[in-house]
Order: sequence, then C-alpha cells, then structure tokens
Amino acid sequence: MKVLVTGAAGFIGYHTAQKLLARGDEVVGLDNLNDYYDVNLKYARLERLEAQDSFRFVRMDVADQDGMAAVFREGFDRVIHLAAQAGVRYSLENPHAYIDANVMGFMNILEGCRQAEVAHLVYASTSSVYGANTKMPFSEHEPADHPLAIYGATKRANELMAHSYAHLFALPCTGLRFFTVYGPWGRPDMALFKFTRAILEDQPIEVFNHGHHQRDFTFVEDIAEGVVRACDRPAEPNPDWDGDAPDAATSYAPWRLYNIGNNRPVQLMHYIEVLEQCLGKEARKEMLPLQPGDVPDTWANADDLVQGVGYRPETPVEEGVRRFVEWYREYYGV
Repeated sequence: MKVLVTGAAGFIGYHTAQKLLARGDEVVGLDNLNDYYDVNLKYARLERLEAQDSFRFVRMDVADQDGMAAVFREGFDRVIHLAAQAGVRYSLENPHAYIDANVMGFMNILEGCRQAEVAHLVYASTSSVYGANTKMPFSEHEPADHPLAIYGATKRANELMAHSYAHLFALPCTGLRFFTVYGPWGRPDMALFKFTRAILEDQPIEVFNHGHHQRDFTFVEDIAEGVVRACDRPAEPNPDWDGDAPDAATSYAPWRLYNIGNNRPVQLMHYIEVLEQCLGKEARKEMLPLQPGDVPDTWANADDLVQGVGYRPETPVEEGVRRFVEWYREYYGV
C-alpha cells in the first residue's frame, strides 16, 4: 500500500513508518520538524527512514491548508495521522499551539482524506481524554467528556470531528487512544528520558504526586504494531448501534475507537526502581505535588483491540526500560 504517515520524524511516527517499510509498503512521511524538543533527534530518526528506498519525506505543517491539499492530490491508500502538538504540561503555557496543530491540522487531514477518497484514516488519540474519569480500567465504551487539559480536549475533539466525516462521507476512521508511550528514540520531554538524563548527570528527578500515581506504560513498538494492525482493518459500522443507548466506542457510521495500552498499570516508584537497576545508579528524588492537568492513574482496557485487530501489547516495563537505556547509552555515547 501507499501510506501517508504524518509526524513521521516523531517518536511514534518513526517506529510506525519503520514497521510499514519493513513489510514492503510505500511510505510518504510528513513532518514540520518543529523545535518543541531537540530537532537533532528528529533529523536522526529521519535519516534512518530516508536510507530506505520506499520512503519519501515531505516537510510540511499539517495546519497548512493549501500545502496539505497539494500533498493529498497525489493519492494514498491509507493515512496514519500521528502529527500533533504533544505534552500535557506545555498546553498550560501555549494552548494556541494545540488548536493550530491538533484541531486545524486535523481538519486538513479529514478534508484531504475526503477529497482523495482514502480507504481508511487511522489517527492518534490519547488516554488523556478520560480526564476526570475514575472507573478503572478505562473503557472506550464509557463517555470521555471531562478532559483536564487542553491537550486532551483537542484529542477528544479529533474523535468527534472524525465521527462527523465518517457519518457525512462514509470515511472509515479509527481513533487510537495511546497510554503513556515510552521506549527507544523517545521524546526528551517524557518522564523516562528526563529521569535517565538526570540520573546519569547526578541531578535530582522530579517525582510528581509524591510518586503515588500509576501509569499504563506501553512500549513504543507495541504501540506501532497496534497502529499498523488497526490500519489494515478499516472501521466498519456497528449494525447493533442504538441511538437510545449510544455506545461511545462504535457507531452506525464507519468509526471506531480503541485503547492501546499494556493493560498492566505500574506504580511510578516501581518504574523508577527498574530504571535505577538498568542504570546501576540510584536517583535523587524531589517529591512534588500532582501537576495541573495530570490525572492520578491510567489503566487501559485493551479487550476491544484484541477482538478488533487481533493484538495485545505485552512488553513488560522491565524489558522496555532496559531497551530504552541501551538505546540512550548508544545514541549519546554514555
């Protein structure tokens, strides 16, 4: 297939593009290479992708309406939309960046898919949409209408926008709610990367909520595998959907939502202990309160992913953290 992957120089986009290329797909990778974090890391990922004959790079901002329309005119079999302004805490400082990239950009993706008659759009959502929900594990079939930060709000908006296009234009759309992704080639603003760097530099690490929360840490290669498998299964209407008792994860339109999580929540302090073991060095911990916009706990119910696309993430944090540390030491020569 010919697949457009937006955010291809990003963390998840890079791993997803690699999986598509490995199985023989043609990949057009799109990214604006912004400086939200060290752009050299993006260039390094991109260099590895561009070394492969079936990959072509387009430097473009998804918020560029005319530019995106031109990209879509070449036609694609599938679109995997992973480009976004990420990060919960940064959304407190620069909320407009999230509207531009995550809302306006997504509008351009939807319209491009409609005009190009793309057979399936798969896009990244987030566990942050669950926000104030406390019923665990989080299920796609429960409402998710109380996000705690603008980042989660924009991703929930994406899910609703996708539904309108699925309804109006029969565009198959699948939204994937990612749960705390980590692993090699990760973003420097993410906890594992920050902890590793700080410990190796003998700096204290910031442990929010005094370490009392838990996360459904999901290894990035498991995420990418789930994305690719979902891409191969275009969303279909649910014939049993009932407007009197609406199911939040499906529709009478070709629209689906899936959690992609490890389904094994891990205490933050255990996560740090595993990292300390992999580094052979103890962290100096600065205990801090829960940050505004953060949720105390996440835990994915991944049953629908298993039933719908035949896949369940399974990499334990002990293996995933070790593989990240190995990559970090090699990449930075530590």
